[in-house]
Amino acid sequence: MTQPPLSRQIQKLEAAVGVQLFERDNRRVALTPAGEAFLGEARRILSIAEAAPDLAQRVHAGTRGLIRLGFTAASTFGVLGRLLDRLERELPEVGIELFEMVTREQIAALTGEDLDLGLARPPFDPELFDSVLLHKEALLLAVPAGHRLTELERPAHVDDLATEPLIFHSQQRARYFYDLVVSMVPLAQERIVHSVSQVITMLWLVSAGRGIAFVPASAALVGVPNVTFIALDTHLPEPVELHLLWPRASHNPALRRVLTVLASTCPGHLPQH
Repeated sequence: MTQPPLSRQIQKLEAAVGVQLFERDNRRVALTPAGEAFLGEARRILSIAEAAPDLAQRVHAGTRGLIRLGFTAASTFGVLGRLLDRLERELPEVGIELFEMVTREQIAALTGEDLDLGLARPPFDPELFDSVLLHKEALLLAVPAGHRLTELERPAHVDDLATEPLIFHSQQRARYFYDLVVSMVPLAQERIVHSVSQVITMLWLVSAGRGIAFVPASAALVGVPNVTFIALDTHLPEPVELHLLWPRASHNPALRRVLTVLASTCPGHLPQH
């Protein structure tokens, strides 16, 4: 480009920007401080423009994007961490945004497209959701350290609990565990001294000597002091279920890729996408 056209282009650029970008004389041309700043931003914009097609392709393929994951508090006792580790290794450019919710809240958020994936308790509407059983575990009895039930040399029976104060799952906010325990261990409801929604709260109340509680086996990983866990005589050895749940109508490409990655972890259980 000859000098006069180049000079005219510089003048037009400076007029459009509204500041002087170059210091010019007969011997030299140099950038002003404003020009240096403008050059840096221009290069950044060009770099973004050049990378945009690749970014669009990765988002379309699901290797980059965002997954909003709901989880129950009890699922953090081992399951959630393993799942996140797997996704971080296999899909490092897919961000995972976490939301702690009880199952009822997860169902509403998944239906309203505020979540993409959930770690929740059954049952689910199969017309709205796909799901897969991710984890099963035993139901244990949490008692204060030194409690008389720790001297049993067998699993505890319902008759062993007849006089014990109970810390129970809330019928409204922890309906899955409430129904599960009632079906597994028929108990006198008048023995309930506290009803709470979170397993961790139950453990601290047990630690304080407020009563005994029914908790998933993974609760033993929490390490709350002064709590002992006792096997419970139930007709199913591992009645507590945790499911991976997602809406059938999701259009998030990252969700399809996440499910594909998790299918390799749980072959034969998760559908291939």
